[in-house]
Amino acid sequence: MSPRARRPRAPGGRRPPVRRRTRRTARRQRAQERTAGLVVVAAWAFALVAAVVDWLLTHWWVLIALGVLAVAAGAARLHRAQQRARWEAVRAQGLRYGLPQLDALHHSRFEDAVRDLMRRDGCANAVRVGGGGDLGADVKATDPFGRRWVIQCKHRAKGLDGSAAGTPDLQVLNGTARQVHGADVAVIVTNGRVTRPAVAFAAQQRLHVVDRHALALWASGSRPLWEVLRAVPPPRRPTSRS
Repeated sequence: MSPRARRPRAPGGRRPPVRRRTRRTARRQRAQERTAGLVVVAAWAFALVAAVVDWLLTHWWVLIALGVLAVAAGAARLHRAQQRARWEAVRAQGLRYGLPQLDALHHSRFEDAVRDLMRRDGCANAVRVGGGGDLGADVKATDPFGRRWVIQCKHRAKGLDGSAAGTPDLQVLNGTARQVHGADVAVIVTNGRVTRPAVAFAAQQRLHVVDRHALALWASGSRPLWEVLRAVPPPRRPTSRS
């Protein structure tokens, strides 16, 4: 027989699974190498942390300086936040809009203006939600008396000369304001006209209409919207203002 003897066959005439053993061995070696690498990295990280801690213990004044800087930065941030809050409160108290200003707005900015007026009136959580899929709600707010307001805005670039808000607009509001948004007060606000059938429909369905005349009283004055409107539901909860 030649020096290159054939490999012994396993019982049954099969050769031993050399390749499978080789692959398992290679995988085991790679796993061991990864483990060894992680151990080395962990040792270096521990040594680095220990060195930093030792240095900080020796130079303790650095910790004090960092603490003072952190406190100063936090105080400055808090001061700026308080200043912004005071400025917003002052701006809201003095917020006024004339009809020419409102007419010149884009419809989305008109919704922002209505939201800001509700905030001026004391509805701190007033938010603009207008856009695609708003389901008839452009602005939502809760007044100081606990009443939930849902407002649909209809801006007309031409003011009174623009198209009038009609019964279909009120029907959309009526169908979603209470059932979908949980409104206590459902309002449509426009800088234009509202048709007579729409006004009659609003009265039948307990909806509120803010037409151009009512908008002028509200936006340019200081009275909250619930004082401008009639037959607003009573407060949900007693307050010092009720």
